Amino acid sequence: MATSPTQIRIDSTVKKDANELFSELGIDMSSAVNIFLRQCILRGGLPFKVEVPKYNAETLAAMQEARDIISGKIQATSYNTTDELLKALNAED
Repeated sequence: MATSPTQIRIDSTVKKDANELFSELGIDMSSAVNIFLRQCILRGGLPFKVEVPKYNAETLAAMQEARDIISGKIQATSYNTTDELLKALNAED
């Protein structure tokens, strides 16, 4: 199969993150792009649903904060009882 070089512009952070992911999968960027293009051809369109995000910026930020807490990137206060939580909330007023 003959190949043809193609140039595309990609955000540097997206490229770095994608390369890391593909490396874990044992493929390179070129293979990943070929897989994507073949899936587009097989499906007669994009191989995923394209839609406008249903969350506003504030909700997306809260979701990211939750992911960061779960992953340990940021620390969150935990409470053993509801009373402890309520005392902390009332102290913020």
